[in-house]
Amino acid sequence: MKDINFRKAERRDLPAIVALLADDPLGKLREAVGEAPDAAYEAAFVAIEADPNQLLVVAEGDGEIVGTLQLTFIPGLSRGGAWRGQIEAVRVASGRRGEGLGHRMFEWAIAKCRARGCRLVQLTTDKSRPDAHRFYDDLGFVASHVGYKLSL
Repeated sequence: MKDINFRKAERRDLPAIVALLADDPLGKLREAVGEAPDAAYEAAFVAIEADPNQLLVVAEGDGEIVGTLQLTFIPGLSRGGAWRGQIEAVRVASGRRGEGLGHRMFEWAIAKCRARGCRLVQLTTDKSRPDAHRFYDDLGFVASHVGYKLSL
């Protein structure tokens, strides 16, 4: 893999990020890809950008956005007042999968969590993604909890 640059996402990156989110079997059912991002994506981007505990990231390679993820830094009282890093919305462009980019993205994100003083890094993953589960296992994550969601 050639040079990859990780950086905070900018407004101009939003169409590419939404396209990455839609570029898998689950995402294509949930995301709305168009010439211009839907107003809900715009509002979410503004909220993420304004929150110092949120970091929306893109990975650039060969002049294009080839990956994205969102980091959330969560303060908490449990575990002795520990901060947690939550990694979500991880996507690698379909044409770049299998090159080690996902692994590099996680190394970068975990390093950011350490730098922010997090004592735990966590993520959620859909039960229907067995390849992702193997990937997270290989990174050292442990499926130690059961997660629940309620769609509103």
